[in-house]
Amino acid sequence: METTRAHVIVTGTVQGVNFRATCRDQARLAKVGGWVKNLPDGSVEAIFEGSQAGVQRMISWCYSGPIHAKVQHVEVAWQEPTHREPTFDIAW
Repeated sequence: METTRAHVIVTGTVQGVNFRATCRDQARLAKVGGWVKNLPDGSVEAIFEGSQAGVQRMISWCYSGPIHAKVQHVEVAWQEPTHREPTFDIAW
């Protein structure tokens, strides 16, 4: 299996709507490693690393997020895999 990695920034109403916890749950279902965290400017940052299908599933999920999120923009930057995040967690 080829591993891929994406660095994602999600803007809009994405804090205070359970985005991180739902993202963690979705990433674990997709068998993707990495992390998600809130940024001081109100956006959410995430790293997704795993199969191409799993990472793409998570990027697609970011465009809607959890039910109360109002996503305005999703920025994706592809990176070289590091193989350092075998699980998916909420970063602080």
